[in-house]
Amino acid sequence: MRGEVLHYDEDQGFGFITGADGNRYTFAREDLRREASMARGTAIEFQPAGGRACDVFSIRAQTASPPAAATAAPAQTANAPGAPQHFGRSAGNGPAAATGLWDYFWRGLTENYFNFAGRARRKEYWGFCLFWTIALIVVVGAGLSIDDTMGDPDGSELPVVTVGLCGIFLLATALPWIGLNVRRLHDIGLTGWLFLVVFLPTIGWLIILVFALIPTQARENQWGPVPTGVGI
Repeated sequence: MRGEVLHYDEDQGFGFITGADGNRYTFAREDLRREASMARGTAIEFQPAGGRACDVFSIRAQTASPPAAATAAPAQTANAPGAPQHFGRSAGNGPAAATGLWDYFWRGLTENYFNFAGRARRKEYWGFCLFWTIALIVVVGAGLSIDDTMGDPDGSELPVVTVGLCGIFLLATALPWIGLNVRRLHDIGLTGWLFLVVFLPTIGWLIILVFALIPTQARENQWGPVPTGVGI
């Protein structure tokens, strides 16, 4: 299978590949067929083995056409069969994901509902926070309105409908919230397990808030490339 190098750390001998199938694979120095430069964007071929790439080697572009031919038909040269193929974020072979605040919130509840891998930039984090808060206010308002309409037939002062709706809402959005925080930690170069500090009394959420305010690492790290929309 063909693919493209997303990141390779020469010191650690570990990196990531985006395959032509759109999936991401890991590889190590021992998976290289021969020692070669594995810079970002290098076109390669490899054998997929689960989530790992084996027998990895770089593809050399075919010898360039004579200058006259290249001038006469630049489009053909660009699309020549031997030219390196590019996949992933920098490929330009498909529309980039929208980076609006609402788009981030909607993807958090759909595509990223169970996503604990990859990275989330600050805009994604705070966009989700904004619309999550608005949605919670709407849920509380609807619950209070229903409770007010129903009255208090059993003499209790507990707004049963409001509590029930809020509970359902919080449970439904718990996984996206956790995944978002894990990806935000990845984005600043930290392990997602640090989200467990949220259980520290009083200061847990303050620590998470500080993490959420730290800028994106402007380079690829072990959790993936720089998120779309971040200037490098």
